[in-house]
Amino acid sequence: MAAIQYYDVILKPVITEKSMAGMSEKKYTFLVHPEANKTMIKEAVEKMFEGTKVAKVNTMNMDGKTKRRGNIYGKTAKTKKAIVQLTADSKDIEIFAGL
Repeated sequence: MAAIQYYDVILKPVITEKSMAGMSEKKYTFLVHPEANKTMIKEAVEKMFEGTKVAKVNTMNMDGKTKRRGNIYGKTAKTKKAIVQLTADSKDIEIFAGL
């Protein structure tokens, strides 16, 4: 496997009611590369969003959902989520500002 660059680590933000409620506490949720670790996620957030400082990162591996099409069963792809807690003096992440 090739080395994962910081711009490949964060795939997209997760926009749900629970993740939006966490933004008041400076907690942001992202879908991340399945092979990314906590230090890679921390580095990627600090480089991609200027003025942010990460306090801690929580990760979770999500199994694929079982789907059915006719008589055939299959699974969707596995994903990995990261909840990033920013420090109190850190700037907010702009992509969530208008939501």
